[in-house]
Amino acid sequence: MTAVTTIAALCVVSLTGCTVFTPVDTDTKQYALSTIPGDLPTERTHAATLLVLVPETAPAYATPRMAYTTRKYEIAYFSQNAWAETPAQMILPLIVETFRRTRYFSAVTSPPYFGRFTFLLRTEIIELEQDFTSDPAVLRLTVRFDLMRGTTNQQIAEKEFSVQEPLSERNPYAGVEAANGAVGRLLRELSTFVLKNAH
Repeated sequence: MTAVTTIAALCVVSLTGCTVFTPVDTDTKQYALSTIPGDLPTERTHAATLLVLVPETAPAYATPRMAYTTRKYEIAYFSQNAWAETPAQMILPLIVETFRRTRYFSAVTSPPYFGRFTFLLRTEIIELEQDFTSDPAVLRLTVRFDLMRGTTNQQIAEKEFSVQEPLSERNPYAGVEAANGAVGRLLRELSTFVLKNAH
C-alpha cells in the first residue's frame, strides 16, 4: 500500500512538473503600428518646442491585446494575435517623428523632459478595434487631441478624429494593415490641425 501511494505521488509530481515548468508554446504573433505618412505639410521652422505627452488610453485598449468585435456592445481579444506594445507606446514615437518631419518646430520632444516648451500636445486613444459587424469589416480608430500653450497651460484647440479603414480580408492581419493605414491618415490630419493652431 505504501509503495502504491509513493508511486502515485511521484506520478503527480512528474505531471505537475511538466505542466508548470515546461514552457507553453502559444505561437502568438505580434504586430506593430509603424506608419508615418509621406505627404505631410511642411513650413519654415519656428522657434518653438512641442512636448508630446504619452497618450492616455481607454481601459479596453490600454493593453497589447488586440481588440475586435463581432457583436454590438461587446469587445473581445484575439488569443494568438497581439500588438508588440500597447497602442500608446507605439503611437507616441509616431506622433513625435511626424512633427519632426514637418520641420515646423525647432524641437519636438516627449517625456521624460524637464526643459521649457512652447506647446503641449495631449492625446487620448478612445477606440482601436477591428469591427466585424459591418460588411466589409473595418478598423475603427478614434483619438482626441488637445493642443495647450506651455506657458499658461491654456487650451488652444481640441479635436476628435475618427477614422474607419476597411479590411481587405476578415482576419487579424488585414486588421493590422488597416490599422496602419488609419494611423497614417490620422497623423496627416493631426499635423494639419496642429500647424494651423500653433501660433
